[in-house]
Amino acid sequence: MKRKDYHIYLDEQEYSQVIQSLVTLKNNLIAQGRYTDAVDDVLIKFTKARKKKITV
Repeated sequence: MKRKDYHIYLDEQEYSQVIQSLVTLKNNLIAQGRYTDAVDDVLIKFTKARKKKITV
């Protein structure tokens, strides 16, 4: 089965909010003593994602 790719277009403020939300979620999971592997993976993928300038 072919993997589906998704594209998301964010401005600087939205990008910052997503990073902040992921870090907050990770901190909450750490405080609860739960695993943060999934959040770590998403955070790494999000920060390494290619940035493309588009005109709207």
